[in-house]
Order: sequence, then structure tokens, then C-alpha cells
Amino acid sequence: MSDTAKALIKETIETNDVVLYMKGTSSMPQCGFSSRIAGVLNFIGLEWKDVNVLADEEIRQGIKDFSDWPTIPQLYVKGEFVGGCDIITDMMISGELDTLLEGNNVFFNKEAANKVREANA
Repeated sequence: MSDTAKALIKETIETNDVVLYMKGTSSMPQCGFSSRIAGVLNFIGLEWKDVNVLADEEIRQGIKDFSDWPTIPQLYVKGEFVGGCDIITDMMISGELDTLLEGNNVFFNKEAANKVREANA
């Protein structure tokens, strides 16, 4: 990974509370896994930054190297790598995502998060 890509990734995750490296954008996801996480983040009213890895091959490979995680999407909260689609889905259903967000003082709609869990019960 180039120093430029590494610096850009580091700056992005350090200057935004929640970042999703994804295929596509928040309004136009381009894969099912990215769409699932974007849908959850949007539904629970989270403010988050999307990074479209399809727009930059260096970032697409760089984020995999940066996190030492082979797949995209990848979610970061307050500069920390949280996980990919399966992990985020499991954390949403179990309530662990709520705990993580609350512990980092990241606002989200708790009522909407409860609705996601009810729909998946």
C-alpha cells in the first residue's frame, strides 16, 4: 500500500466518527453486503461517511491491508475497525452495536435499532 493511500485512510477514519468502506455509496450501494450495512446505518439514523472503494483501486486494496481484513465492506467507529457485514449484522441483532456506539458517544436512534431487532427476532 502506498504511503498516500495509507495516509488518506488514516485521516478519513480519524476525522469521522463512523466510516464505512463499501462498494458504492450510501445512496447507491453496489453490492448486497454494502447495501445491508448502509441500510442499517441509515435506518438507525447514524451520521456516517461512505468511502466508495470502487472509485479508487489503491484505496480498495489499501483498506484490506490497513485492517488486515480481506473483504469489503468494513466499518470503523472512532478510528477502530469493527468488522464486515456478518459481524455488523450480528452486533446489530445482539445489541452490541448499540453498546459500541453509546460507549463512543455516537448518536443513533435507539428506537429504530430496537425495530431492527424486533424485525429479526
